[in-house]
Amino acid sequence: MIETMLSDRLWIYTAIVGAIIGAAFIHYFKTTRLGIWSYSKFDNVIDYLRDKWGLTWLDQPRNAWKVTFPDIAKNIEELENRIKKLENK
Repeated sequence: MIETMLSDRLWIYTAIVGAIIGAAFIHYFKTTRLGIWSYSKFDNVIDYLRDKWGLTWLDQPRNAWKVTFPDIAKNIEELENRIKKLENK
């Protein structure tokens, strides 16, 4: 079996092309209504499993959204700093 895997490399190319096509589909799918609904349901299932069985490794950090949306996080931090300055005056 190992000898045929080393001599016949078609499986490597098939795996690479399949991974690229799958990644492209997921990138497209996540912006559709069905994709948003599916991701929401998946997130609900993960939250349910986390709460039911206490799987703490499924918890997301509180600041995870800041990595996803750095521009919004920067604007919020600037606004919070401005509010603190105004409160101190």
